[in-house]
This record gives sequence, C-alpha cells and structure tokens, in this order.
Amino acid sequence: MSVETPFGLWSTVRRLIAPAVLVLLVAGCADVTRTGPQVNLPEPPSKSEAPGTQREHQRILAAYGGAYENPRLEALIGQTVDRLVAASERPTLKYKVTILNSAAVNAFALPNGQLYVTRGLLALANDTSELSSVLAHEMAHVIARHAAMREDQAKQATLLSRDPADAVNDPQMGAMALARTKIALATFSRSQELEADGIGVGISSRAGFDPYGAVRFLTAMGRNAELRSTTASGVDARFLDFLSSHPATPDRLKIARANARQYTAPSDGGRDRETYLGSVDGLIYGEDPSEGYVRGRRFLHPRLAFTFTAPDGFTLENTAQAVLGVSLNGALALRLDIVRVPAEQTLSDYLKSGWIENVDERSVEALTINGFPAATAAAKGDQWGFRLYAVRFGSEVYRFIFAVKQETAGADRVFRDSVNTFRRMSLAEVEAVRPLHLQIVSVRAGDTPERLAGRMATDKPLERFLVLNGLNAGDALKTGDKVKIVIE
Repeated sequence: MSVETPFGLWSTVRRLIAPAVLVLLVAGCADVTRTGPQVNLPEPPSKSEAPGTQREHQRILAAYGGAYENPRLEALIGQTVDRLVAASERPTLKYKVTILNSAAVNAFALPNGQLYVTRGLLALANDTSELSSVLAHEMAHVIARHAAMREDQAKQATLLSRDPADAVNDPQMGAMALARTKIALATFSRSQELEADGIGVGISSRAGFDPYGAVRFLTAMGRNAELRSTTASGVDARFLDFLSSHPATPDRLKIARANARQYTAPSDGGRDRETYLGSVDGLIYGEDPSEGYVRGRRFLHPRLAFTFTAPDGFTLENTAQAVLGVSLNGALALRLDIVRVPAEQTLSDYLKSGWIENVDERSVEALTINGFPAATAAAKGDQWGFRLYAVRFGSEVYRFIFAVKQETAGADRVFRDSVNTFRRMSLAEVEAVRPLHLQIVSVRAGDTPERLAGRMATDKPLERFLVLNGLNAGDALKTGDKVKIVIE
C-alpha cells in the first residue's frame, strides 16, 4: 500500500473492497487456446490510428505498479518475440514488451504493438513455450487489429480528463481512471479470442516452440486461480487475473489440446525449461517491495516503518491502494489505507467530516494508540456495521475500517485489539524484512515435493509449490531437475 488521497464513500462491504478489484479488472484477454477458423487478416494499423497509446501506456504503468526491470528476463522475452515475429503473418510489425511490477497473472496488448506481461505471470510459467503462447496470443490481437477495434470502442465510452502525469503522481486515481475506461472492455469478444487463438498457436508452432505450452500454462492459470479462489477482499481471485471471464474448464483444456495436435504430437521439444528457469531465478514474488509485505496475519511496511496484526482467522491481501482482510467465514472484513488530513483538524472532527457515510457522531471517541493520537467511531450500512479508527502517524493519517455483518461487543473488542497492534517498526525490524523471491534449486536424491515445500516462505506451501512447478499431487521428482521455490 502507499499514501493515497481519499476516494469515495463506503456504505457496504462491496464498496469497501471495490477499488482493489477495479484496479486489476482491466484490458486482460482471457482465452489462450481455442481452435479458430481461417481468417483474412486486415491491413496493419498505422501510428496515426493509435494517438492515445502513450497516454494509455502511462495509465497502465500507474495501475500496475510501474515497469519491472530485469535484464535477464527482458533479454529472454526479446529473443522470444523476435522468433515469433519472424514466424508471424506480419513479420514487419514491431512490438515492445513491458514487464509490469504486479503479482497479478495478466497480459494484454495496445494497438501499436505495445505488449504487457506481469511478473506474476512470468513467475507462474515454467518454460519458454509457455511464455511464447501468451506473447503470440497477444501479438495475434495486434495482427488482427482487435486491440485497435477495442480502442475505437473505448473512445465511445467515458474518457479520462486527467493528464497522464497526474495519473503517475497519483497512482490510485490513475488506476481508477484506467478501470473506468476499460472495465466495460475487459475482454475481447469470443470471435476475436477464437481468431487470436488460431493465429497465436500457429505462430508459436512455426517459431519452433512447443504448441502444448499453451495447454500447460492454461492449466497452471486455472490451478493458480483455484489456489487463490478467495482473497482477502472476499472476491474470487479469478476476477483479478488473466482468466477473469474464462476459467480453465475441462472442455477448454480439451479444445486446447486439439488445437495443439493440429501442429504436432505431444513431446518435450521446444520447451527450453532450463533457460527459462535461469531467467526467473531471483524474480520478486508477490507484493511490490515498496508497498509493504503480508506475513500471515501481520502486515509490515519497512519504508513507512509501521506494522499491525489482523485478528485471528483473517487473511490479508496487500494492494497499491490499501491492505484488505477478511475472516475465514466472511463475516468480518477490514481495510487499512493512508490519507492526508490537515494538521489543524482533529481526528474526531475528521471522523465526522463525511468521508464515510452514516457515522454515529455520539460514538466518536478520542484516544491514543501506542503513543499516537487517534480517534474511533461507529457507522452503519444496510447490511454491515463498521468500526472506524484514524491514527495520526507522522504526517499522515492511517484509516482502519473494520466491517462486521452482525455487530457484537465481542467483535468490537477483536477490532480494538487488532488496531492496538499498530506501532512503529524498530530499525532492526526494518532491516530484517526482505521481499519474497523465486529461487531455482536442483532436486537432490531423496527430495520430495513435501520436503522442498518446507522451504517455501508462503501460505499453503505444498499447494503453491506444486502449482508453481506444474506438478500434481503424488508426482515424483527427478534428481537433477530444476524447480522453483519461494524464499525471503
């Protein structure tokens, strides 16, 4: 999370969590592998047909945490794109790929050939043919002018009035603005996806990549979505990622295999797994380090030097806009964000200022939390009750919004106990926190998925180890093979 300006009012939990959902529901296409009809390709687009692409590029960077710089990965992606371009129907088209600093599993294209892949997608892939299946699919949208057609549609929708610089300086507004223009256009039409599938798998195969890479990656995305099926925001994670509107059903996988069989029989050729894994070794995994870290129920932000612990049974999710949490039974939720409040305004007055609806002014109470000025109040929505806390920490105010379906004195105590864990981190704590990253290790004699998963610094370590490495429960490991683990 980062320092943000206030936005909106929340009278229901849906509105409480919606910003985190909107940030990621943008422009990602969902179908990678479906058999499509023969197509007559239109003429390639000219630069004049995409006058807003630079502005759109800035909005995308603002929404997805900026660009992620990794020379090894950039080199591998560049080599992969060169091979795909040479094998494509339009080898004269130019493409530029930006790696986005986001844990979401997503990829998309702009009409001018600007392609985007998130580091979350790169962490999930296991070989160059899986990567090529994604890039070829996105290139196919450019070749067939789907991205240009969608941009034309976007011009008819509500357009942004803010300058790109404003979006970059205010990431939250940039993300929300991007969502407003793209939310209705989050996926291509079924016919466009069919067309891109047919073009993309042909490009990959002709470039010498294994066309079954699309099958494997589609399977991995489906399993990853299931692993994260309920996020801290209470929203199915599949709505946040590449498979937002097309989960990896058995029927789709069957079609994907049939598509690949048009070009070759299954084999181990064209994967180049070892080269790919060498390129993702050290890749940041999960949250952007500049936005803080979730460690179980605890959230730590070394740059801002604060930490707090969520109530028992909560799962936390960190986004650029806020820290979101939900209890296992979905009856309790929380949101923590940061705003600027004039120093002369008391926190009690701030809670009564209207930034959230239906505050009971009789419940407003000034207090101190671990030496920091604070205030609390209660508010009511149609189906949820809220307990609000505002804590002045340095020059900013930290807002805790706790939501409960059924208000009880016990729930209120749980919320107060949690906010009382909010404190300044010591220098030693700040220096000790490290981001999670991928480490590529060789399987040794006697290693099992369970043993290697024991080295994972994540939740659900065994399940996540299997998904990250394209393995199934019960699979044996081969001595000398390379696998991914997640460590600090």
